[in-house]
Order: sequence, then structure tokens, then C-alpha cells
Amino acid sequence: MESVFGLVGKDFAIVVADSSAVHSILVHKTNEDKIMLLDSHKIMGASGETGDRAQFTEYIQKNVALYQFRNGIPLTTAATANFTRGELATALRKNPYQVNIILAGYDKETGPSLYYIDYIASLHKLEKAAFGYGSYFALSMMDRHYRRDMTVEEAIELVDKCIVEIRSRLVVAPPNFVIKIVDKEGAREYAWRQSIKDGSVLEA
Repeated sequence: MESVFGLVGKDFAIVVADSSAVHSILVHKTNEDKIMLLDSHKIMGASGETGDRAQFTEYIQKNVALYQFRNGIPLTTAATANFTRGELATALRKNPYQVNIILAGYDKETGPSLYYIDYIASLHKLEKAAFGYGSYFALSMMDRHYRRDMTVEEAIELVDKCIVEIRSRLVVAPPNFVIKIVDKEGAREYAWRQSIKDGSVLEA
């Protein structure tokens, strides 16, 4: 029951992901960070099979770093999105990755941007996007309340509304979420929204 969503604000982009590692009917952990920092100004939120998600996001991260090491300049967010799409498209004909991605970044020339890339390698630049069962509720809330000129505080308020809606309406809702932001200052973790801490069952 994964939930990954993101939006672009006035001069920043935000990606939010649940932090549950689940297999079948079992929850293995509730603090799994599904948002990878690709470099100083890019973040990648991913949903899908745990192995595919971890392997593919790390593969993209290392290739982005390799490009910068070889050429002395970082890839733009658009170039990273197209590289990611190309790798998914290549794998689709061989051994497909079951991974859906929301890529956010900030470039000096173009500002913040958000890209939606699904497991069959379709790529779209969007202002708001979501994957997983939580997307039904997150997209509805963002359709109603989203504005392109939102401040960080307004965007976080909207993110919290989305999380509340997912928790209250999804039949098997993830309890914890991680929020990351990217702007001219760089990519960083903004906050966690936790209703369960790992180990709480053992401590009880």
C-alpha cells in the first residue's frame, strides 16, 4: 500500500513517501527511506518492489555522480529524468524494473521541476504527481488545494492534508512518511510524519 507524491512550489519542489517496507501481509519496518538524494540538488522518490527500488535508485545515483566526476558539471534535472527514462526503457526489453519514480530537482537556469516516470518508461514533466494506492487521495487533495505559487509553509500544510487523508481513508494505510525538499539551497530532509516508531511493539 505504497504512497509517493510530490509537487512544485514557487521556488522549490517537495517529494513525500511512506516509509513502510512490506512483503505480502507482513510489515518488516516502518522507517524505510524511499527518497534517494541523487546529488546536491536532486531527489528521487520511488515505489515498487523493494529490491528493484533499492537497486535502480542506487544505480541512477552512482551514474549521476559518475557523469559529474567525468565531465566536471552536474546533469540538469531534465537530463537526469531522460537518462532514467532511457535506462528503464532499455531494461523493459530485457529484465524490467518494477519501479515508479518521482524525480525533483532545482537548476539555476530553470528553477524547480518535477518529473513523473513510471515502470514502463513514460516520462512527463508535471507540477504535481503521485504513485501508489495513496495517489487516489493525494491527487484529489492536490487538485483541490494546489497552487503554483505556494510557499513552503503552504505546501507543507497541503502535504499534511494529503497524509491525513491517506491515513484515514486507505484501508491498510502506511503510518509514517518522510518529506524531502529541494530548492536553491540544495536537497535535504525536511521532516518525518510518524504515528508508529520501529520497536514500539517490542517495547510495549
